[in-house]
Amino acid sequence: MTTRVLVVDDQAMIRESFRVALDSQADLEVVGEAGTGAEAVALALDLRPAVVLMDIRMPVMDGLEAARRILAAAGDEPPRVLVLTTFDLDEYVYRALRAGASGFMLKDAPLADLVNAVRVVAAGHALFAPSVTRRLVATFAERAAGKPDRAALKGLTPREVEVLRLVARGLSNAEVAAALTIAEQTAKSHVSRVLTKLALRDRAQAVVLAYETGLVAPHE
Repeated sequence: MTTRVLVVDDQAMIRESFRVALDSQADLEVVGEAGTGAEAVALALDLRPAVVLMDIRMPVMDGLEAARRILAAAGDEPPRVLVLTTFDLDEYVYRALRAGASGFMLKDAPLADLVNAVRVVAAGHALFAPSVTRRLVATFAERAAGKPDRAALKGLTPREVEVLRLVARGLSNAEVAAALTIAEQTAKSHVSRVLTKLALRDRAQAVVLAYETGLVAPHE
């Protein structure tokens, strides 16, 4: 099955390089390109891509607002939004995750990493740039949260709370299983139940919630 991708960036050369890299893969297809956030919203609603590769800083409408509008208007089958960022856009990244983006990649990452990232988010997983994830989310969750309120977690069992804590620290299902000495399938089931109980789309939103509620302390 081919994954349909919409590429959004205000620089034509970057869009073209992404298109070439993605279209060279048998399982990926670039179905459209947009140079502004407004164009991205219109094309996403028209083309119904599975993944939107979204730059943040663009004219007319930035990628953050475009992502919010795309996800709000998508109904039951929203696309996965993969945000492209640079170090000077940290705060935008945190806000994008809160808006429902499935993860982010650094714009200077190798194209092979970008291709893999598209596949990861298309499969329903969250993806973060490992070198900056915890610093980004922890720092801006700390600013946004004020006094932590764990009321949102009251429906979780003690085991599910621990699973959420481990997910927020960036552990995969296999690593969660190893940490808790349980089967990987059991860990996967725990993660799924946590997301369902908390009405979260994916791990990206789970990470943000864990920091905002104080379950995981910034810089822990």
